[in-house]
Amino acid sequence: MVIPSWENQTVIVEFVLRGFSSILHLNISLFVMFLVFYILTLSGNILIVLLVLFNHPLHTPMYFFLVNLSFLEIWYTSNIIPKMLLIIIAEQKTISVAGCLAQFYFFGSLAATECLLLAVMSYDRYLAICQPLRYPLLMTGPVCIRLAAGSWLSCFLLTSITMVLLCRLTFCGPNEIDHFFCDFTPLVHLSCMDASLTETVAFATSSAVTLVPFLLITASYSCILVSILRIPSGIGRRKAFSTCSSHIIVVMVFYGTLIATYLVPSANSSQLLRKGFSLLYTILTPMSNPIIYSLRNRDIHEALKKCLRKKSGSLR
Repeated sequence: MVIPSWENQTVIVEFVLRGFSSILHLNISLFVMFLVFYILTLSGNILIVLLVLFNHPLHTPMYFFLVNLSFLEIWYTSNIIPKMLLIIIAEQKTISVAGCLAQFYFFGSLAATECLLLAVMSYDRYLAICQPLRYPLLMTGPVCIRLAAGSWLSCFLLTSITMVLLCRLTFCGPNEIDHFFCDFTPLVHLSCMDASLTETVAFATSSAVTLVPFLLITASYSCILVSILRIPSGIGRRKAFSTCSSHIIVVMVFYGTLIATYLVPSANSSQLLRKGFSLLYTILTPMSNPIIYSLRNRDIHEALKKCLRKKSGSLR
């Protein structure tokens, strides 16, 4: 929908998300697959949150940050997938400009927060492995809360800068976004104003919240690797590595999908491929995180077995 403006142009009041319009014959299959992925993502992350909350042995800094990550993934996917499912099955492709901007704001803020949380989790593992005697003194409850709260608040505030600039733009046609959610690049390209400042600020802020945490993660695990190699026994090295192996896999999956997505050329011929890569970090990564932590974590296994035993005992 558009309305006439006083400058003889038409000002857009809603966008059309094209979604996967180029493969309409697969709509039913895509809907079922994405719905299953969404249910698995919610179930897995909610399960981790509940297991940590109701099992006192898991009330440690590592699992406190894991709860933050799982809580984030729940909202991260819920911000995108429900609307995407409506686009696919009900063909409700329209979204208001305000709704589109809000979706981008939460997407950008949550993605940035995940980067910082992964960096904080790597710092926690660094202290636990490299400075085990000082770890209880350095990673106290108040410190954990400040690190987590700082990650959330700083990213939401930083994304607000880009949002203020985006809200000042005028969109006057065309109004089609060739994507399944409101990402920054296709959104800015629909503006009929000079968006160079907005693009520069967005590039600077996104670089800060992705590259800086990545460098911190790299530095932390470099120190961890050196410490592990100094452990004389093979059993000790395996035990030390097992405490951070799940986090390493999650970091590799998250940053790998981001790099793959934004290094793909923006030509029309690669748009479907770009959407496919976008699915990796909007759907598959949040779904895989609880699986990775569950499969490779003995504490989670024990907590789950304990809950199942209580449940079976109450049914007798």
